[in-house]
Amino acid sequence: MAEETLRAFDAVVARANPPVWVVTVVAGEQRAGCLVGFASQVSIEPRQFLVGLSTANHTFDIAGGAKYLAVHLLDGADTALAQLFGGETGTDLDKFDHCEWTPGPHGLPILTGAAGWFTGAIIERIEFGDHVGHLLTPTAASAPPEDRSGLHYRSVAEIEPGHEAG
Repeated sequence: MAEETLRAFDAVVARANPPVWVVTVVAGEQRAGCLVGFASQVSIEPRQFLVGLSTANHTFDIAGGAKYLAVHLLDGADTALAQLFGGETGTDLDKFDHCEWTPGPHGLPILTGAAGWFTGAIIERIEFGDHVGHLLTPTAASAPPEDRSGLHYRSVAEIEPGHEAG
């Protein structure tokens, strides 16, 4: 594909300014979490949400042995959690030692600084190039207050990833 087309595609997607999320997971004694830009509700009834995890990411490795994920909506001004979960890698650092969290449903780490969150059962995994989609059905949730809005791509675009792209 032509480089010009790739640059134009990237510009279109970036201009859409999609929301970003922090996904956390636990499998056995291991826990992990990462900043995710590829995620969206994909069905109204039944409610389903798709999270794309990079195959190069430590969280992806832990999620392979998990049955559930927690998906966190960060407040629009909360770039500190985004920096921690997007700019560090769990292979080098226990991110949960550097933020406030509590054990939640299914033993998942729930970030207390998140505006809102939900947990979901992984009902299917689908390969998408350098990411694997984890199709979730919600199992528990905590709604954000009306005065909090989500964090979007433009607010985190300058974060250097904690790992190489897949």
